[in-house]
Amino acid sequence: MQIVDTRGLSCPQPVIETKKVIDTKETELQVLVDTIAAKENVSRYAKAAKFSVSDTKTAYGWSLELKKL
Repeated sequence: MQIVDTRGLSCPQPVIETKKVIDTKETELQVLVDTIAAKENVSRYAKAAKFSVSDTKTAYGWSLELKKL
């Protein structure tokens, strides 16, 4: 599972970084985000790309686990 750390990046950069990994045909990845906007935007993009999204609140923000459906 590849980890994509987008903490500290402003939108739309978290979505762009997530898309780069998804485009490599990765089927499972973890995306680290630190804002609610990034969490919502990455989740929305991942679902549109046919990934399930599971989020966990952490001390720094959220950890999003993406799995290809």
